[in-house]
Amino acid sequence: MIKEKIQQLAKDIFNDVVANRRHLHAHPELSFHEVATSVFVAGKLQELGLEYHKMADTGLVALIKGDKPSDQVVALRADMDALPITEANDVPYKSQNPGVMHACGHDVHTSSLLGVAKILTDLKSEFGGTIKLIFQPAEEKLPGGASLMIQEGVLENPKPQAVIGQHVMPLIDAGKVGFRAGKYMASTDELYVTVRGKGGHGAQPQQNVDPVVITAHIITALQTIVSRSADPKSPSVLSFGKVIANGATNVIPNEVYLEGTFRTMDEKWRSEAHLKIKKVAEGIAESMGGSCEFNIMRGYPFLINEEKLTANTRSHAEDYLGKENVLDLDIWMAAEDFAYYSQVADSCFYRLGTRNESRGITSSVHTPTFDVEESALEQSTGLMAYLAIKQLGN
Repeated sequence: MIKEKIQQLAKDIFNDVVANRRHLHAHPELSFHEVATSVFVAGKLQELGLEYHKMADTGLVALIKGDKPSDQVVALRADMDALPITEANDVPYKSQNPGVMHACGHDVHTSSLLGVAKILTDLKSEFGGTIKLIFQPAEEKLPGGASLMIQEGVLENPKPQAVIGQHVMPLIDAGKVGFRAGKYMASTDELYVTVRGKGGHGAQPQQNVDPVVITAHIITALQTIVSRSADPKSPSVLSFGKVIANGATNVIPNEVYLEGTFRTMDEKWRSEAHLKIKKVAEGIAESMGGSCEFNIMRGYPFLINEEKLTANTRSHAEDYLGKENVLDLDIWMAAEDFAYYSQVADSCFYRLGTRNESRGITSSVHTPTFDVEESALEQSTGLMAYLAIKQLGN
């Protein structure tokens, strides 16, 4: 049976997948700068005899065509970029690029898809249809590599009937995966705000227009956008993570600078909220004698897993891994540029468990101590290969 053949191949190539993951982990590159990573992936595709073409500068796309007749097409996506984080792990494959780290598991995604390519290439005689491999740059930085690759036609010639992606999740034990149909991850917008007043001596507030106090009122008032303007049934998050008031104990500054994020799962409300947020902030600043420059950088849309496709992939995952190893996921207010694919094509984005408490592998993504239980790489390659072949109707 095809399942047993895939499982055996996943075991056979496991050490190679781990080696590829460790190489990528040791040589991380930031978003839109994945030059060496792209060369590495291209070399591995060439070793498999696969032709590829470049997109979005450092992105790569390759096709694997089964020998049996079929016009079905499935796309599999992996992202390749790393984060501006200094790694704190003491491991042989620790990042060799200072201040850059694969702290979100994209090294796992890329090495896994290379493993999938090996499995599917070896099994070409067993299936019909075409599998499109998408190695995507810049998931971590706006405007997102997915949007650029879509603009350049990654979902055309041939057009896939489904797009499937996976992402590590350190909350789930290695050997397990998680699915959620429908809305899954939030849109994300970046907020950049400057509140201006008139600075001066802290002991003479009557002579100043205090932007610190204005900012405090703005931050507090904007929370009512979520608590009183948003539909309670539609999740929204408004957070400010950076506030710079560069004064002193007795110095009121001329301005305060803020950065934050707004997230939701409703595109209509998202646009309405942008207008409300700016209006409230500017109105408060003006009413208190100051001014507010409020810029919103529109980011990724929300991610939606198509119901039928997700039900099918979940069923196939249960068949491959066992029902006890396939979990239900809750909505998650983090964002992912895979959402761009999900807005224009039937898509399924699932989670790969990478946790191992006995080995202390529990750190969250985007932290200096993030790592993965590498045994999960056997499931990440075999399962994705199986999902692709099953989705093609084989």
